Amino acid sequence: MSQSSADNAVILTIDAGTTGVRAFAIDLHGHPVGRSYREFTQSFPQPGWVEHDAAEIWTVTQQVIHELVTELGRTVAAVGITDQRETIVAWSSRTKKPLHAAIVWQDRRTAARCEQLQAQGELPAIRATTGLVLDPYFSASKIEWLLTKGGVTADEDLMLGTIDSWLLWNLTGGAVHLTDPSNASRTMLFDIRSGEWSADLCDLFGVPISALPQVRPSAGVFGTTAASSGLAAGIPITGIAGDQQAALFGQACVHPGMAKNTYGTGSFVLMNLGSTCPEPSEGLLTTVAWTLPERMLGTESGSSGSSSTDGLITHYALEGSIFATGAAVQWLRDGLGIVQEAAEIGPLAESVPDSGGVVFVPAFAGLGSPYWDPFARGTVLGITRGSGRAEFARAVVEAMAYQTRDVVDAMTAASGTQIEELRVDGGASVMPLLLQLQADQLGVTVLRSSVSETTALGASYLAGLGAGIWADLSEVSLQWQAGAQAEPTADRTQADASYSQWQRAVERSRSWASE
Repeated sequence: MSQSSADNAVILTIDAGTTGVRAFAIDLHGHPVGRSYREFTQSFPQPGWVEHDAAEIWTVTQQVIHELVTELGRTVAAVGITDQRETIVAWSSRTKKPLHAAIVWQDRRTAARCEQLQAQGELPAIRATTGLVLDPYFSASKIEWLLTKGGVTADEDLMLGTIDSWLLWNLTGGAVHLTDPSNASRTMLFDIRSGEWSADLCDLFGVPISALPQVRPSAGVFGTTAASSGLAAGIPITGIAGDQQAALFGQACVHPGMAKNTYGTGSFVLMNLGSTCPEPSEGLLTTVAWTLPERMLGTESGSSGSSSTDGLITHYALEGSIFATGAAVQWLRDGLGIVQEAAEIGPLAESVPDSGGVVFVPAFAGLGSPYWDPFARGTVLGITRGSGRAEFARAVVEAMAYQTRDVVDAMTAASGTQIEELRVDGGASVMPLLLQLQADQLGVTVLRSSVSETTALGASYLAGLGAGIWADLSEVSLQWQAGAQAEPTADRTQADASYSQWQRAVERSRSWASE
């Protein structure tokens, strides 16, 4: 590529989240140059059920691609994809249409089935193979439901995949059916040590391996765009990662012990564990962070004693999955009408010195790490006649910080490593109040990335590595800069007292629903 072409070129990333799709572009120096975003429909057909229309997600993806490419008027050198992970799509290779609504990661319809499997003693093998827990959050029981109660037929035309593979298949005009290890590791069907689909787990859930995508490294050529994609034909698609692993990469958390939290619809805390896959940790998940060719890791990987197959290195992460943070803000906006816009939450919460004793546990779809209680339900305690809009808003923001402390404390206990700082991103991280509350709860510095879309940024970096635009991690990790930081207050008495009250509220929310 000539210098003039390089100056005009961008890496375009599709960030398919839970509530919308973002097209995001960086130049070849790693600087963001444009973005386009559109929401798509959320469906709640029954209590605890959450569905998306996969065809609508693809349509919205094409729209944001068109908007951004038209706005920029620049050459697209490579494409990256990041996605909402556990959400599962079943479609026909013949008709090219979804066979059922996509079942979203938040969906709890298979909670009873997961309880049944646990009672049958299946949990230890699942934990050992996948690093996950038996929870409806993950894809396997969703696929089983689709193939039984959902009426999807396991014929030769069946294709199954997470959102990344659905988008990749469409971007390439149906030419390839692939995914990467970070997404595969979230299905509860993937052996995170061997890097292959587990035949035993596929048999347990009745999933035909032939319908699953092939697994490729997180950076490298997955395929090229078709003219029907909304992009010019022949552009290489060179980076794929699940959203939270992409955010870990975008936060340049490339050394063991570094940690990040993304405040999105849910919140996801990830700690880099390096290349040694640990034994399962109570209340936490072990997941694949990324798999890369060894040459791409450079000196940043800490890859001695690494997991390597044919020159590929897999890095692992300890993860705490919090189901509802931004979703609670949406509830205040859409369900209660307490605010008209999500951006109003921060100023409203800051308008009062505290929550007035109101504690909110946003267990809309159960509790994730470190509790893993699918039968917990949302709880508001401490309401008095003086409780108003501001106190509710403050309680929602405080819950974000408390839930993160739940996870970080569990990680510290499991790994024996105290984090030195927490790097944060996502929509809620724009709130100075949240950063300060988080620093006070954890007792460490909290740093917000100067680029808010670290999920898209991380996938862009992977795509740049896969396309050969950057040689290794050392060329991308130096791009990271803090945009804001909060230091903890010296006296932790109040922080610990409020956290103790939070823990009491959590206990009252647990095991509320019977199924």
